[in-house]
Amino acid sequence: MSRLLHTPVGRLRLVALAEGTSFLVLLGIAMPLKYLAGRPEAVRIAGMAHGILFLLYLAAVAQAALGCRWPRKTVALLLVASVLPGGPFYADARLLRPADEGA
Repeated sequence: MSRLLHTPVGRLRLVALAEGTSFLVLLGIAMPLKYLAGRPEAVRIAGMAHGILFLLYLAAVAQAALGCRWPRKTVALLLVASVLPGGPFYADARLLRPADEGA
């Protein structure tokens, strides 16, 4: 785990997994609690956490892209993955893990 924090790609992988998890929690737990159980505070809490992690993800993508000189296509795929449920997990498996292992 601590090895992840030593490289820009490793930090991006860690943030991507946290951001992807927060998105799934927001969609799969907080939204149903809001609309089915009348608990809007669940969305406020999960939404705030997800928003912060999303901004960290964008910053981590920028840092890794500049540091690794990734092509625009890779950056675009990472940005698209960030708005799809489960997208960061796919990006981690297909784009980030191979880049981190190659470093």
